[in-house]
Amino acid sequence: MDVRLTPWSDSDLDLLRRVNTPLMRRHVGGAESEEQLLLRHRRYLELPSRGGMVYAVLADGAPAGSIARHRRDWQGAEVHEAGWNVLPEFQGRGVARAAGRALLGTLRALVAADPAAPGVLHAFPAVDNAPSNALCARLGFTCAGPCAFEYPRGSGRFLRSNDWRLPLR
Repeated sequence: MDVRLTPWSDSDLDLLRRVNTPLMRRHVGGAESEEQLLLRHRRYLELPSRGGMVYAVLADGAPAGSIARHRRDWQGAEVHEAGWNVLPEFQGRGVARAAGRALLGTLRALVAADPAAPGVLHAFPAVDNAPSNALCARLGFTCAGPCAFEYPRGSGRFLRSNDWRLPLR
């Protein structure tokens, strides 16, 4: 299967709606309202201006999910954070792993070109999200253990997540 990442665009709003189901969002607080979804879409479009990027994941040309990277403060240091979604019909087919590898390649090149960039990538899947935790392990992350992780940022709502870490240098 050919898996490619394309920068998030206005045309990806339908993909975001397909991800916004109770099943797909069960580990992050449930589906969002249309208003929340439109705000999320806008944040995705604006993320490059803040040093991050959301990508649509295409599998053999079909929208299969999304993957993102951005900078955040974590435990007193600036780090990169990654997160992803793969639609149910593409799960278990290696799409997330291929997308993760592509994201890592892009991010490592960015970090190599900028000595001031954070040198560590984190992912924070819910402790009970077995597929995402397994993906972190397959991509070479090391689990630092469970943590209280605020999601969405600034919401005051904390999830019980695992803190996975991967050096980028």
